[in-house]
Parts: sequence; structure tokens; C-alpha cells
Amino acid sequence: MTERTNDLGQPIGAALPEWKAVPPPPRSPIVGRFCRVEPIDAERHAADLFTAFRRDEEDRIWTYLPYGPFDSEAALRDWMADECMGDDPLFHAILDSASGQAQGVASYLRIQPAVGVIEVGHINFSPLLQRRAAATEAMYLMMRRVFEELGYRRYEWKCDALNAASCRAAARLGFSYDGLFKQATIYKGRNRDTAWYSVLDCDWPALKKAYEAWLAPDNFAADGRQRAALGALIAKEKATLGEAS
Repeated sequence: MTERTNDLGQPIGAALPEWKAVPPPPRSPIVGRFCRVEPIDAERHAADLFTAFRRDEEDRIWTYLPYGPFDSEAALRDWMADECMGDDPLFHAILDSASGQAQGVASYLRIQPAVGVIEVGHINFSPLLQRRAAATEAMYLMMRRVFEELGYRRYEWKCDALNAASCRAAARLGFSYDGLFKQATIYKGRNRDTAWYSVLDCDWPALKKAYEAWLAPDNFAADGRQRAALGALIAKEKATLGEAS
């Protein structure tokens, strides 16, 4: 970021004379080719989600979340009613386009329209969604809304620093590592050191090109396997953008 100096000779951040507060995320669906991301609704999504989550017979998907697992659909519904109906966090269900089944959740949270900062979290992909194009597309659609539709400056990802899968996912999706907050919180009776990641608005043009190249039909073979990895496409677009600047 550009620094400047005030009248006292002290370095200060770049001026933002045109900045205005941005809107909070709307309660409207985002539709892609592989998935549909829509505000969560217990009546519409609870049965599907419970069925999808139960595919994880060892309950591994719940280890790093502060809630769950749920032993019954009724318990999941109760949790959704208590925790998922507010504006922050704003929970979304991720539906498979082909089947229409809800297979995972993600939310916007810590929403700060005045300064243009928002986080994505409460991400829980069932085995039906894991390692599928729909999972990556859902993250792209939510990021696109934040930067293009709403105009935020910073998009955050935070996770337990011991959650290696989440840390890998953040890096793969183009988030930059910002640092470690030690003893940031306690959940399920244990300590959590929190790893922070972010994407800035200046990162978005390169990420958008990489995501769209990855999601393009010609990037997938007949058996559904990717031809080019997302990480390689992101590195290529960032290098190209750096050369152009």
C-alpha cells in the first residue's frame, strides 16, 4: 500500500477520498454452472444437508467447527433456527445444479460495510461436495459478489491453524497468508490459534481470470478431471498482471 507523510513527518496510509460505505450482502441467490448458492432455509435445506453431512461417517467435517455433529435432522433444524437465520453471519446453502440437493454451507460474517471488510466462514462441505467443481465455483461466486457486486476492499478467511485442509484450501483459492493470532479463542473446550488469510480488491482481477479459466468447460476432460490446476492458473494471471503493471 502507498504511504505518505503528514505535517508532522509521520508515515500514514494512502488517502481514500472517494471511499463510501458499501452495502451488506443481499439475501438473493447466486447461480453458477455447477451450483446455486442461496440464503439458507431450514424448511428447504435441512433434510438435504443432514443426508449429505451423514455421508461423513467419521464426522471429520465437524472437528474444526464450534458446533456439530448433529445426531438427527431435528437437532440440525434447531441449530439452524437458532444460529443461521440472522444477517451476520449470513448463512448460505450450496446446491448441486444437477440434482438440486443442498450439499454444503458457507456464510458471510464479520460484515463491516463502513470499511469494506467481510469474511467467508462456517464453511462445511459434505463428502458429496468435496473436491467437486461446484465447491470451487461456490467460493468463486461468493467472492465475485463481494468484489464486483458490492465493492468490498478486503475478503477474509480465518481458520484453526491446525486445520491443514482449510489452510490448503485458502492458499489454493488465492488467499494470502496474513499471520497467526495465538490463543485467539476457545471452542469445544480447546484452544484455537487462528490463521488469517485475505484477498484484496486489487487481487481480484487476476483471480477472476484464473477462476473463469478453471471453470471453463474446456478445462475439464470427459471424465470430469481438471486439465489445468487452479493454483497454476492463479500464478499465471498474477505474473501476467505484474508484468503489465
